[in-house]
Amino acid sequence: MPKSSKSQTPSTVLQKYIDDYQTNPFALSKALNVAYQTVTHIIQGKARISVQMALRLAKHFGNSPKYWLDIQSASEIDELSANKKFVAEIKKISKADKSAGKAKKETKAKAKKGPKGKKGKKPAKAAGAKKTRGRKAKKK
Repeated sequence: MPKSSKSQTPSTVLQKYIDDYQTNPFALSKALNVAYQTVTHIIQGKARISVQMALRLAKHFGNSPKYWLDIQSASEIDELSANKKFVAEIKKISKADKSAGKAKKETKAKAKKGPKGKKGKKPAKAAGAKKTRGRKAKKK
């Protein structure tokens, strides 16, 4: 069975399987219960291998869906890595800093604490204030 490498695309790998198993796109489409165009579009590089297709191919050829999805994702990564505009855009993204997140949480925790560091302390009610039990007090 063919092995995945960086230079392989889903189309070349699928074509290799078709050749190795001495079948053709039409017979494969019937075996997978998909439209003929679905298989030919993958072979032509016009369509990607979906999760559903990976499951079908894995069942038919006796390997794993992950194998087919790994080929697809590696191919997409290689394609995007060759795109200079995309690479330039990615270079502008800064790396996440875990310590910055901790500092924000500590600042929020300090802000929640009341006077003298007592967390969750509610202010005392004014003397003579009536309890309303959720209702507004009526004015006389």
